[in-house]
Amino acid sequence: MPKSAMKSKAMKATAKAMTKAQLADQLATKSELKKKDVMSVLQGLSEIGASEVSKTGKFVLPGLCMIKTREKPATKATTRMMFGKEVQIKARKARTIVKAQVLAALKSQV
Repeated sequence: MPKSAMKSKAMKATAKAMTKAQLADQLATKSELKKKDVMSVLQGLSEIGASEVSKTGKFVLPGLCMIKTREKPATKATTRMMFGKEVQIKARKARTIVKAQVLAALKSQV
């Protein structure tokens, strides 16, 4: 791998993620709205997203990601062979898994 690619990966790993306040600040400057209005829009978006995911099991942020839920069934307690030893595996309850997938539009930009 070239050194420049290694440096860019290292820089991405050490860079901090944008906070909600920083995101609201940048959106306010781009859209020429007040930061307070943008914060209320972000709050509304998170509430709508949470309700849609719980109701329909799917929520899409156009151009960014898709959030889906999936039901994982319950499992019984069993014993399995792992690395030459018999291991007890505990029983687990059924649960709902939430996953986010990156959309193709964002993948092509990065």
